[in-house]
Amino acid sequence: MEDLIQNTTVQKPKWIRVKLPTGKNYRELRTLVDKYKLNTICQSGSCPNMGECWGEGTATFMILGNICTRSCGFCGVKTGKPLDVNWDEPEKVARSIKLMKIKHAVLTSVDRDDLKDMGSILWAETVNAVRRISPGTTMETLIPDFQGITKHIDRLVDVAPEVISHNMETVKRLTREVRIQAKYERSLDVLRYLKEAGQRRTKTGVMLGLGETKDEVFQTIEDIRNANVDVITLGQYLQPTKKHLPVKRFITPEEFDELGDFARNLGFRHVESSPLVRSSYHAEKHIH
Repeated sequence: MEDLIQNTTVQKPKWIRVKLPTGKNYRELRTLVDKYKLNTICQSGSCPNMGECWGEGTATFMILGNICTRSCGFCGVKTGKPLDVNWDEPEKVARSIKLMKIKHAVLTSVDRDDLKDMGSILWAETVNAVRRISPGTTMETLIPDFQGITKHIDRLVDVAPEVISHNMETVKRLTREVRIQAKYERSLDVLRYLKEAGQRRTKTGVMLGLGETKDEVFQTIEDIRNANVDVITLGQYLQPTKKHLPVKRFITPEEFDELGDFARNLGFRHVESSPLVRSSYHAEKHIH
């Protein structure tokens, strides 16, 4: 995993090829999503694991609109001036989850640095709405950093989703380039604070292939463990469009195995480490 700059048209290796989604559960969910125009990040993010996750009864929903106030170099979500908050959204998302018979829901959002509460009030209301309308559904909330402001983070801890996750995304040296308005230490502080505030299960994700060195990845995994994080996911970065950061390198499955073993030996409760892993992959297993 040396820091090699390679041609941006690097050919995808065979292990990156994705199986087309199939199966009865997947087909039923697909029909519902199309019929009711439900907004899942699984579809809008073209996730490679959609078939497998939907087959397991897991899906990811994005709240607070689809325009982000940040402009991260890896992310396919639009950047710009977001629309006003839709206060009916918690109810709509909760009804979608009930309609789709989702056993485990992952909720995520754009960054809303334009709002005084950074969107944290609507976040909490969404968790409460899911609890009320689909009480059998467990939840993971994949939150922004809320600029590290603890009173906003507390709103999430108070409604107690089974898992709260916040993604580190990359190593310290590349953070400024990859997550332009984010800070490596601030994200670590958010993860550390979640545990200190009493959150039972915390989680983060890192993408590889952006030019990081192996030592930097080991250091990042150690930093995350030192923040008392329970679950870590490691996956290959794939370029959403030509305007986004190029893939510098495809990490081999063997290297992912080595990194996964390293993380397990540090004592993480769950480790997902392979090329097609995304932060919600096998999310339903991370609550236990």
